[in-house]
Amino acid sequence: MPDLTLATFDWVPPPPRGFVRDLRVRWALEEAALPYRVASVPFDNRGAEHLAHQPFGQVPWLTDGDLSIFETGAILLHLGGLSAKLMPPDRRGRNEATEWLFAALNSVEMASLPWGMSKFMKHPSDTAAWKFVDDFLKLRLKHLEPVLASREWLAGSFSVADILMADVLRVVDGFDGLADSPACRAYVARATSRPAFARAHADQLAHFAAADKARGM
Repeated sequence: MPDLTLATFDWVPPPPRGFVRDLRVRWALEEAALPYRVASVPFDNRGAEHLAHQPFGQVPWLTDGDLSIFETGAILLHLGGLSAKLMPPDRRGRNEATEWLFAALNSVEMASLPWGMSKFMKHPSDTAAWKFVDDFLKLRLKHLEPVLASREWLAGSFSVADILMADVLRVVDGFDGLADSPACRAYVARATSRPAFARAHADQLAHFAAADKARGM
């Protein structure tokens, strides 16, 4: 049995709650019914020990015995190797799940992240910079839309690729950015209606709510 500990911040301000990326790992662990612990690391004053596990000072990271793994894509691939509930058992299915996992991070999130940050920061939407960011995301969604219209899950059965892709698109959907991409919107709804997502989301919110109480907030 693996010895799994998920490291995430002890506290974050309210706006990113429900979207901190440890959610992706919590979701995978809940889907696979793998036992795990959550370890808190300081949001403020991130020191050398934090950087030894996550060199950019971010979260999450996962320890499995003497292994320490950072970046959600790498963590989910590791968990996929531990559970058939997270990765198709056949060679073709594993390859498809892996390529779509990287597509979520490298092709879709690279477009959705600046778009989402611009929305979050309420940047003006009548500038050339915004038009570039918005057009870039729309192009990615245009290519993704027919894929998601033709299948329930990216690799045939639900996998780590769906956890990543749905979480990436969930941010866009939160700002109504999928209004013209009905298949993408339906896919997000389908993924986030899974009980494992609900548990992971509730656990993350509870984690930070407990931190508020500890801080006397």
